[in-house]
Amino acid sequence: MARMDNNESHYQTLIKSFDEQEKMRVAGRLAARVLEYLEPFVHPGISTMELDERAHHYIVDTLDAIPAPLNYHGFPKSICTSINHVICHGIPGAKKLKSGDIINIDITVIKEDYHGDTSSMFLVGRPGVLGKRLSEVAREAMFKGINLVRPKVRLGDIGAVIQHYAESRGFSVVRDYCGHGIGRHFHEPPQILHYGTPGTGLELEAGMTFTIEPMINAGHPESRLLPDGWTAVTRDHSLSAQWEHTILVTDNGHEILTLREGEEIPVV
Repeated sequence: MARMDNNESHYQTLIKSFDEQEKMRVAGRLAARVLEYLEPFVHPGISTMELDERAHHYIVDTLDAIPAPLNYHGFPKSICTSINHVICHGIPGAKKLKSGDIINIDITVIKEDYHGDTSSMFLVGRPGVLGKRLSEVAREAMFKGINLVRPKVRLGDIGAVIQHYAESRGFSVVRDYCGHGIGRHFHEPPQILHYGTPGTGLELEAGMTFTIEPMINAGHPESRLLPDGWTAVTRDHSLSAQWEHTILVTDNGHEILTLREGEEIPVV
């Protein structure tokens, strides 16, 4: 996800050609495969560093792709691992997962110069009631937004439906970070806010590709950046959950480029 940038409005949104869309499909599918690969390893006792190492070797050696986060503006690892009250950009390290944790694993790969970006929540061991419910609502909120995507819909419509759904369930939406356009570059315009006002914002066009990735907190929406310059946490130390897919706007609707094998789309 991108940190909010209020100076981005002068950039032109990038419409992808047919050939570019095909490359985005490939990159998106590869990103999804990394999450599929990692899922069996997410259990109590494994460190996030080991998850990162496994992901790195799988991306490079098996998929013949590039882990986009590695060295991106100095980020030191190949994936992001955000546990419990970490909102996003958690840096893998020696910390071991324990039963009851919730963790977001964020994957971005580069294949033939194009990016695929996706993330998933994982419930470690026996999850608590709040963590499980928060994760479910975050995923449902993401699909609420995705289901609206089609030409002529405005970005404010997407943000508004995500915000309304999350808040109606007693949770809050992070304001400091957002989704983003994606393609040849990791972060492209437009910014995809997960809150907003219906009927406002950029009008979608066929050929746009972007992420929808709401960060939903169990407590207040405010965030705090740790001294490492990357890890964003909830200011009130409440749990946070996030899901992410890369979306292509088609002539008649949308295509989810990062669906995992057998992934069920909820009816929301």
